[in-house]
Amino acid sequence: MSPDEGRPRGSWSQRGAAFGIWYLRTVTFLNFLSAVWVSLGNGIRRHNIAEFFTPYLLTAGFASAAFSLFLSVTLRRGKRAAWILNLVLSGLLTLLFALGMAVAPEFRGHVQNWVSLGLTALFAAALVAGRREFSAKGDRSNPKLAAAVAAGGLLAASLLAALLVTVTNTAAGSSTFGQRWRYGLMRLMSLAADDRAYPGIATPNWVDVAINVLSTLLLIAVLWAAFRSVRSTEALTADGEERLRGLLARHGDRDSLGYFALRRDKSVLFSPSGKAAVTYRVVGGVSLASGDPLGDPEAWPGAIEVWLAEAREHGWAPAVMGASEEGGTIYARHGLDALELGDEAIVDTAEFTLGGRAMRTVRQAYHRIERAGYTVRIRRHEDIPAPEMERLLRLADDWRDGETERGFSMALGRLGDPGDGRCVMLECTDAEGELRALLSFVPWGDKGLSLDLMRRDRNSENGLMEFMVLELIQRAKEVEVAQLSLNFAMFRSVFERGSRLGAGPVLRLWRSLLSFFSRWWQIESLYRANAKYRPIWEPRYMLFEKSTDLLRIGIAAGRAEGFLEAPGLPKWLNRKHLENVR
Repeated sequence: MSPDEGRPRGSWSQRGAAFGIWYLRTVTFLNFLSAVWVSLGNGIRRHNIAEFFTPYLLTAGFASAAFSLFLSVTLRRGKRAAWILNLVLSGLLTLLFALGMAVAPEFRGHVQNWVSLGLTALFAAALVAGRREFSAKGDRSNPKLAAAVAAGGLLAASLLAALLVTVTNTAAGSSTFGQRWRYGLMRLMSLAADDRAYPGIATPNWVDVAINVLSTLLLIAVLWAAFRSVRSTEALTADGEERLRGLLARHGDRDSLGYFALRRDKSVLFSPSGKAAVTYRVVGGVSLASGDPLGDPEAWPGAIEVWLAEAREHGWAPAVMGASEEGGTIYARHGLDALELGDEAIVDTAEFTLGGRAMRTVRQAYHRIERAGYTVRIRRHEDIPAPEMERLLRLADDWRDGETERGFSMALGRLGDPGDGRCVMLECTDAEGELRALLSFVPWGDKGLSLDLMRRDRNSENGLMEFMVLELIQRAKEVEVAQLSLNFAMFRSVFERGSRLGAGPVLRLWRSLLSFFSRWWQIESLYRANAKYRPIWEPRYMLFEKSTDLLRIGIAAGRAEGFLEAPGLPKWLNRKHLENVR
């Protein structure tokens, strides 16, 4: 998939690999086109009988299109297994074509056959030339899984086909189940097969097409099982976490997201010197890193190179979510492109003030909550007794209302762990002393905090979160905090510039689109919630290697952050009653 470091771009190896990939893409397009364009499809099929033949994989139809498409995708990802399969198939086909041309004079009389032989041989030669580009390993269990999927899928598909034939058979004569099963199996293989051997069976055309589509789906499933990437790597170990904590102790003040590298569903790769590390998680074939590398910036390139090498070894798409400008610059030097995601809101506690006309609305909301009798308690996690922490955990889980825990790049994913004693907890109680809201922050070096978790009772006053944040800012000296990192505002600049006088039509359209999606994902509301503190906005970037992987990366990031998930049980089945907790 990727060239060796010392090989110049545009080498013969890269050109050969690119030709092979684009050949398969072209064949995919022609196969799909011929499946819906009847005359073209019939013409291609005629070239595969008598004295004609077509180039490698050009056979017309949805199944062949799906096959060639899958092979083009796996080749683009540098899969060694896909390279071997294509080389073997195209090599054997080239030899077969050459043998036919040598022994049968009628074959040599058609120009199409020479073209087919030349294209097939050129494709095989291109694969040989580009062999260095295909080194990504698959999972060792793939052959067994593919065989199991093929056997089980063929049995299930053939039985389903026999059932469809049984239900829709309109022939006057009788037929046995074995005959109907063999008919369905025949239709799985081809729509053009001769059915005169089955006089007792007559089915509508849509049944034959539906059965044949089953074979396409089965083929895709088998190919997926055969060429899937290694799905995961070793999760963060106790030794790895200890080493990361050591890097944070020395360099933790560089990145406000650094502490989130300690999520235990991530993996870690260290630089050869051990002075820097990249933490990541593999999601849907994407090696997804978050934030900047940890450790000494001079050692960052070594850690990034190790991470990229592993991604290329397994055919994963490398991507980074939430890198700072400094970290993004280093990643970009290693061949990744940058896309600005949004901005992180950072508050300097020494400079912050509630005074002034610009803060009037915030000041009024703060005093409203204060007059209602709400108070905030601020403690380090290590100072909270175990029974109290257990109660806070139950309340936080109940207020989450059964939803999946969200967060990957800016969330720790755990609360109350003994190893996170330096985290800061804010507990907000009402005038009757009942706990109504929680905030938890993780350390950002020695003098900073980064927001991790927000929970509140849905029956409490609106504005509690803002009240708690303001309390922390004004009482920052209690926990020796100089700066706070609040929520990340995705596409902040779009909302800010799009609302200004003179904004262009494209920017206004983009802002309207984001506002629409904010109904579900709170994109604009997070920006508005952060903007009221008049913070320092620090841009954050997404890094990627190929623009064609952006959709894949976006889906992987959505899954990692918890925005995309499979449907679960109704929320009311997961609810817990506060009366059992208090």
